[in-house]
Amino acid sequence: MDNCGDATTYCCAECGEEGVVSLKACKSCMLVKYCNTKCQRNHWAKHKKSCKRRAAELRDEALFKDPPAKEDCPICFLPMPLKIITCVSLPPATISSVPIYDFAEANEELVDEHVEVYYPCCGKSVCIGCICSFHESGNNDKCPFCKAERTGKKNEEEVEGLMKRVEANDAAAIFILGNSYHKGLLGLPQDLTKAMELYTWAVNLGYSKAHCILGDIYEGVDLKKAKFHKEAAAMAGYEMARYNLCGMELRSRNMERAVKHWTIAASSGCFKSMHNLQVALKNGHVSTESIHSPLTAYNNSCAEMRSEARDSYIRLKINN
Repeated sequence: MDNCGDATTYCCAECGEEGVVSLKACKSCMLVKYCNTKCQRNHWAKHKKSCKRRAAELRDEALFKDPPAKEDCPICFLPMPLKIITCVSLPPATISSVPIYDFAEANEELVDEHVEVYYPCCGKSVCIGCICSFHESGNNDKCPFCKAERTGKKNEEEVEGLMKRVEANDAAAIFILGNSYHKGLLGLPQDLTKAMELYTWAVNLGYSKAHCILGDIYEGVDLKKAKFHKEAAAMAGYEMARYNLCGMELRSRNMERAVKHWTIAASSGCFKSMHNLQVALKNGHVSTESIHSPLTAYNNSCAEMRSEARDSYIRLKINN
């Protein structure tokens, strides 16, 4: 009975019943076990404090561990950057990319531009480098992956193609349809309720960008839900969600947690996070020694995501 408050034992933390095969651990903290829900409810007053403390520790362990690898472009097989890597002043990238030895500065006009396009004809997201190369070869009106005709499609036809992917449970298509209702795109009416239903559907299919958008929607309305969704997106590897979490932590005066988020996001190639780490260094919030590792990881991540085709697109955007 003395050791029943331990998840490694085989007795109920409330009644001390031993050897019960169906003992279930507390799902929030995994610290204790119970023989039934009645015992769990009765024990809650004693367990509440330690449960919440351990649950927060487990959440932080998951939140601050290394994120999963980025998805690759299905054509060039390079990691798909979230935003443009606008380091055109550095040595030109080769097909296999070259190291970036200096802090990769971003062009301010392009730093928020997305770098992939979703094609409902095949359900693929293709990087802007491959799209640019495909168009330069005279294929402006086709999908760069499946080469389906994309000429002069009306909004109704675009929505029809998107709906086929939605019916196939394609999370990206569901997210884009939600975004279209959210912003009134593709001839669809603005409908936040419908958009949130679709975002939630995409979230349940594991689509991290939908978590991030839901976090943005809830911010200013329900901070607890906003933080939950942004943390979920960050854990799934969506570095802009992690960057946005920094702002929430700073508003709560949690500089240490903000620095942790910047470090992880910068290591994934997030320019804004790397920039903020540099500012934090100047203001004495981080040491020179501690910034060396994320800076190296940031430069390596940028190098992995560069190619001649992507650099060509960036130069084209800047020149125009």
